[in-house]
Amino acid sequence: MHILIADDDQQFRERLARALRSRGHEVGDVENGLLALEYAKSHPIDAAILDLRMPEMEGLACLAKLIHLAPKAAIIILTGYGSIATAMEAVRLGAKDYLTKPTDVARILEILQRDDILDGGEIRADPEPPTLERVEWEHIQRILTDCDGNISEAARLLGMHRRSLQRKLQKYPPTR
Repeated sequence: MHILIADDDQQFRERLARALRSRGHEVGDVENGLLALEYAKSHPIDAAILDLRMPEMEGLACLAKLIHLAPKAAIIILTGYGSIATAMEAVRLGAKDYLTKPTDVARILEILQRDDILDGGEIRADPEPPTLERVEWEHIQRILTDCDGNISEAARLLGMHRRSLQRKLQKYPPTR
């Protein structure tokens, strides 16, 4: 599988590229969205991992153009600045998944190797986006982690009552 990585964090990009190469994939890595588009014009790619915030061209703008250059490529948006709004926009534009950093190579490969992405080299026409409940649950978990597990602080940042957040946290995560 030929995978394109576009991320302005050079250390992260190189580490991810090295890990994917060690698992037998061909990898191209660039530092921004404009270079990603240039790379995709000259190399046939099967997948792309795009950072959300990059100089020159951000991930969502790159995603919208990359879909036209490589319509069969599975594209993952990877960000340290996750939000429900950008997650929903990424999926609407055609991203296969939206992950927040840190994430590991195993998770990325799991997403890229799902049957609904690669089906004999073809991407199925209608990938199933995550539900709003799932995106909300992941956002809550990220905020809670950022607050070192402090529910009161997380509730304040999320703009909800502490008890409401506690009730949401008692539920199991939505499956999709």
